[in-house]
Amino acid sequence: MVRRSRAARALAQQTVAPFRKRRARPAVRWLVAFLVMCSVAACAAQSPRVRAGAPAAPSTGSPTPSAEPSSPSDDPSRPSPKPSPRGAEPGTSRDTDRGTATLAFAGDVHFEGVSARALTRSWGSAGKVLAEADLAIVNLETAVTRRGTPAPKQYTFRAPDNAFDALRSAGVDAVTLANNHGMDYGVQGLQDTLATASAHSMPLLGAGVTQQAAFAPMRRTVNGVHIAVLAATDVLDTFAQEAWVAGPTRPGLASSKDPARLVAAVRAEATHADVVVVYLHWGQELTVCPTARQRQLATLLAKAGADLVVGSHAHVPQPGERLGHAYVDYGLGNFVFYAHTPATQRTGVLTVDVGTDGVHSTRWQPATIQDGLPVLDRGQAKALALRLHAQPRC
Repeated sequence: MVRRSRAARALAQQTVAPFRKRRARPAVRWLVAFLVMCSVAACAAQSPRVRAGAPAAPSTGSPTPSAEPSSPSDDPSRPSPKPSPRGAEPGTSRDTDRGTATLAFAGDVHFEGVSARALTRSWGSAGKVLAEADLAIVNLETAVTRRGTPAPKQYTFRAPDNAFDALRSAGVDAVTLANNHGMDYGVQGLQDTLATASAHSMPLLGAGVTQQAAFAPMRRTVNGVHIAVLAATDVLDTFAQEAWVAGPTRPGLASSKDPARLVAAVRAEATHADVVVVYLHWGQELTVCPTARQRQLATLLAKAGADLVVGSHAHVPQPGERLGHAYVDYGLGNFVFYAHTPATQRTGVLTVDVGTDGVHSTRWQPATIQDGLPVLDRGQAKALALRLHAQPRC
């Protein structure tokens, strides 16, 4: 005989009460009560709070979250995106295009003496670093011409037309000609260099047929990052400080001797570019520590909106440092060059990761010039070069 609880008996009595007027038989009453008990047990089994072996659902005290995930822009902990840069494609923004671009920079390149090997040979491991970057730039310290008159100076450099093929094969994407050898063969040499670079689709910075062209930036968008690159020289022989400088209607180089024009160009680019880069020819030869003039120019450019300033001319690597929001590498040393001493043979590739908010990280990959070509350092030599570059005694 099945024992019923007091509650079950009461429920059974309430259930069968309407049927008592008909004097239902005991067997019928028992059947009705049994069906009621089964119904109550089934309801209890379906309740998650009393299901055997299942833990009770915790009470959070907050509404049930929506099935639709919230938009990232609804998250108050996420910084607001920067406004879209002026000149960006309609319907895009820095936030939706957010990415990272890798830039690579190396120092002085010419093809004189033993470094002429670079015209026909691979640039090896150091060249591979350039090729792997999204944008690689070097200082082309030579005229590319077979014509013109050599300038009245101790060293004059020139190279054949296939110099641009060699640069392109080595992974170089653009060059700056703003240096104290860019017009070693006069206006004729400059015009030949400009024309040959154009024929080889090699962007050339810091020189042009007019001042406006010489200061014109190279603009690129890489992974949604808007990049502008300018170049200028702060080093010119006395005779060249006017003759080599581009004018309103005169071919020449971009000069920072009077920095106002370069500062204005940087400020203009900073209004719409995510990253403004300036490649400068500056400093003092064979001097590791940056000069007061270098520091002065770096400060002016950083205040104008430059995010990255890199330089050459000293023929030895110089240190790098943060300057406010900007990063400055004062000197990259020689790169493809007929260097003959341990100091001038020390070189490397500066690799910089940038985003829409500026410089993210920098890496100096040291190398040594061997027979005119750079070779990445390994082991102890690499560790020593990294330490010297990161912590010079200035």
